[in-house]
Amino acid sequence: MNSTNSLNGVTFNGITLSAPPIYRQNEILTPEALDFIAALNRTATARRQELLAARRTRRSQILSGTDPRYLPETAHIRADPHWRVAPLAPGLEDRRVEITGPVERKMTINALNSGAKVWLADMEDSSTPTWGNVIRGQLNLMDALERRIDFTSPEGREYKLAPQQQLPTIVLRPRGWHLPEKHLLVNGKAMAGGIVDFGLFFFHNARRLMAQGKGPYFYLPKIENHLEARLWNDIFIQAQDLLGIPQGTIRATVLIETITAAFEMEEILYELRDHAAGLNAGRWDYLFSMIKNFRTRGPRFVLPDRNQITMTAPFMRAYTEQLVRACHRRGAMAIGGMAAFVPNRRDPEANAHAMAQVRADKTREAEDGFDGSWVAHPDLVPVAMEVFDKVLGRRPHQISRSREEVELDDRALLNVAGTQGTITEQGIRDNLWVGLQYLESWLRGHGAVALNNLMEDAATAEIARSQIWQWIHSQAITDTGEIISYNWVQEMLAEVFAQLPRFETDCFDDALELFIEVALGEDFPPFFTTSAYANHLHEGAQAALAAA
Repeated sequence: MNSTNSLNGVTFNGITLSAPPIYRQNEILTPEALDFIAALNRTATARRQELLAARRTRRSQILSGTDPRYLPETAHIRADPHWRVAPLAPGLEDRRVEITGPVERKMTINALNSGAKVWLADMEDSSTPTWGNVIRGQLNLMDALERRIDFTSPEGREYKLAPQQQLPTIVLRPRGWHLPEKHLLVNGKAMAGGIVDFGLFFFHNARRLMAQGKGPYFYLPKIENHLEARLWNDIFIQAQDLLGIPQGTIRATVLIETITAAFEMEEILYELRDHAAGLNAGRWDYLFSMIKNFRTRGPRFVLPDRNQITMTAPFMRAYTEQLVRACHRRGAMAIGGMAAFVPNRRDPEANAHAMAQVRADKTREAEDGFDGSWVAHPDLVPVAMEVFDKVLGRRPHQISRSREEVELDDRALLNVAGTQGTITEQGIRDNLWVGLQYLESWLRGHGAVALNNLMEDAATAEIARSQIWQWIHSQAITDTGEIISYNWVQEMLAEVFAQLPRFETDCFDDALELFIEVALGEDFPPFFTTSAYANHLHEGAQAALAAA
């Protein structure tokens, strides 16, 4: 049972597995499971490609000067006051604090011991999609649900689940529609990474979760419009039918982390209404989406340093207010954004300052009507819990607070020019430093990285590199009057690179090459992860990572 699978390098039932074998992969890549994800992939393939093409068309339209607006063809959905999403599912009735993190073994245990109500088990932005991470992540989730998961660090420290403790509800975040899984091929073409992540987890754990009084729950990332949500809904229907599980057992929370999705929040809930659990304000990817889509539109859409952009900026305020309104109007939960602070117990003064900022951020969310919020570190769970306990009291949520006073204002969603702040040389250098450090770690298989007491993931790295690209191409001006030019940024990049902490097995040379491609190139790749995955996570690297 624990041996590696003999399918590697051969075709089985139309699927070719082209990755080095992983210990215990037999438990995940069973013939039945492969048949299951192949069936889902067949359903998704053509429409997925059409939707990705539609994304490119819409980005081109926005770059050419066409601002997004609420869709006239779906006005009847927004105007109908009667429809609601499915009732709250077991284990999702109270979501006041959710902890996020990758499905690495130690972090899985820490998240499940954190005291949070929900754990977002992340196979997306905080996870590098190496084949080892994909398979071991599925094994870790299965082991956690069986309460047989443990971990011993190289220093000998042991990690185990707390005995008799009620575990947080697990909500899996699969990869977005844009990412392939090149190690599973059907007719020579890579399967959709999101289908692989969703399908393997659902196949192995849906009935196990139902037996525990909960169900298979998911976070859906990078959705750009209601048609993409419709495809996920069709996949959910098929998956439940194939396993003979009652329709509506699956529940999904959609991350509103693209500017185009912000104009279709009610439509997205409508498409998923029999499976919908709520929406989440994915603030970091939302900032990246804003920069990406409007990067050539001039000063109106140029943002200041990342650390100066707060949730009180007018366009961010409009986004979160309209999200709460959309959710509560339809009986869904509104989940707030990430508190990315990583406590440093050796610096009490800095910790106290950061904790005060986290408390203020969570207080604003709770008072605005959010039903819960995200944190990235277990030490932040009590802070967020205290804030939401104060507002919610004994209530599990505040869906009854409709927020009908919030107006649907498409202009407000695009009011980037109202953001206060400046671009500084230090802000440029911070983006270069974070970008290089994160990409180096990502290439070594680590998608969640603590840098300067903040948990960085793919979304924050995307902000770093997209701001650099936009500032150069917009000839933005710093607070000291310096025009941001390609040559000046190159000089700073060389200086930052020379100061990086090198070590024998680092990937900084590859990280520099990748950063130059995605941040300084003439073309702007929609996601750095697609290029990095295709060009850097090759089989040789996979084998090295598997042996590490």
